[in-house]
Amino acid sequence: MGIDRDSADAGQSLLIIGAGGGVGSIGIQLAKAAGLTVIATESRPETTAWVKELGADHVINHREDMVAQTRALGIYHVDHVALFNDMRHWDTAVELIRPQGGIVSIDDTDLPMPMDGMKMKAASFHWEFMFARFMHKTPDMIEQHNLLSYVADEIDAGRIRMTVSEILSPINAVNMREAHRLVETGQAKGKIVVEGF
Repeated sequence: MGIDRDSADAGQSLLIIGAGGGVGSIGIQLAKAAGLTVIATESRPETTAWVKELGADHVINHREDMVAQTRALGIYHVDHVALFNDMRHWDTAVELIRPQGGIVSIDDTDLPMPMDGMKMKAASFHWEFMFARFMHKTPDMIEQHNLLSYVADEIDAGRIRMTVSEILSPINAVNMREAHRLVETGQAKGKIVVEGF
């Protein structure tokens, strides 16, 4: 999304829709390290507490009117939006993004994504897929290594915390089914890990 991790964009705002999951949990921490104001969405008390603990400045409920909640915070538009749970919140993201702002998503969708609001704001949309560089042998393929090394170094230094909430062991059919069940409930927070043969 072009956000500078060394704080050149400090003070800008990022709305993370689905902030309590594995990607959102790291996203909050990276955004705070870059000096951004983070508005996280969650819908349950335990995940609301989780995202606050990770550094979210504000928490709104994605099961209620997010536009009204964001504007009640005194924020009319946000600089960036990250859609980390699914695309059913597309219209909200488009309504809240500032002119020339940017939206990113990691999720597939079969839902409509009307672009007229994006055009009127000259806003940008970015898909992120962590395997794209490798799959397509892009010239900047080494950047995936650099990004993962950066996050690993930040975790090792204690500036970013791990977001593993549950470990199932060993790797077998029962634990794989349980991990999928937990994710599919929409109630998981952080990452669920299956390990050990």
